[in-house]
Amino acid sequence: MGGAGHHSVHFLDACFLCRKPLASNRDIFMYRGDTAFCSDECRSAQMAADEAAERRKARAVTHGALPAREAEGPPQERGKKVRAGSILAL
Repeated sequence: MGGAGHHSVHFLDACFLCRKPLASNRDIFMYRGDTAFCSDECRSAQMAADEAAERRKARAVTHGALPAREAEGPPQERGKKVRAGSILAL
């Protein structure tokens, strides 16, 4: 997998947020299955950031701001002048 000099970090080696080493004799706070944190504060901060990102994403979709690939439409329709949010009748 890794070549000479390649060091892979295990997800339980350090806090996902602050990168502080996780001691084997202390509590490890988990989130979303495989994301480890050194404290409840770090985990809560990540959860709040994820929730804010989800709210921004939902707000962008409801306000018509689609990601570029979605706004372009299927590959066979790319290059045609169509505004996002309009209907194309073929």
